[in-house]
Amino acid sequence: MPRTLRLYTFAAPSRFYRLAGYAIPWLWVLTVVLAATGLYMGFFVAPTDATQGEAYRIIFIHVPAAWMGMLLYLVMAFWAVVGWAFNARLASMVARAIAPTGAMFSFLALWTGAFWGRPTWGTYWVWDARLTSTLILLFLYLGYMALVNAIDDRRRADNAGALLALVGVVNVPIIYFSVVWWNTLHQGATVSLTAAPKMASTMLTAMLIMTFACWAYAFAVVFMRTRALVLEREHQADWVGEVVASPGARA
Repeated sequence: MPRTLRLYTFAAPSRFYRLAGYAIPWLWVLTVVLAATGLYMGFFVAPTDATQGEAYRIIFIHVPAAWMGMLLYLVMAFWAVVGWAFNARLASMVARAIAPTGAMFSFLALWTGAFWGRPTWGTYWVWDARLTSTLILLFLYLGYMALVNAIDDRRRADNAGALLALVGVVNVPIIYFSVVWWNTLHQGATVSLTAAPKMASTMLTAMLIMTFACWAYAFAVVFMRTRALVLEREHQADWVGEVVASPGARA
């Protein structure tokens, strides 16, 4: 029981607010360093692809964005359901904070994919299984945000959003396995946990560094947005008054 209580203390909005305040500056530094390193390696160090030429370099933005769009949806749905099941205020706030970032990454994946598809397929868009399911993912993010903001009662809004997020989880494996289940224009996975990478080590390193940069960025902006939601929802708490009274304080 004491161990359980200690774990729950870290879920308190006041504790999260202070801890996130210390982490955010370091996350931004990590984002800038990793993104600069990954972009330099991807655009200046990695060799030219023998088939696609220089156009392939869009993958160093496109692939990490696509990965993050799918993963953040799962994380958003997880915290939304935790908030719904356990009436955990902070979990619901984290889910709300994740949604705009996940939507941004999904849009970025679609946008960069269009620029990749033009020289590769001869068109910006096709109703391919992976492209269509990724577009549905973007709509799920937008639908979640619209739903939770359309209901005035926050508890009801969080619960309704959690239900929508949970139902939408089924779309994530469809995106991932679409190139296996259907005959699509989109190429298969170049990175897999069960097979050797289908790209040069320099390309893979640059892509992984960019993925970590996206992770650091996601943590930074989600923490910042969650802190803003904490202040909005907990404005009557004494500790919020202390923070507002000293706006220069980091925690």
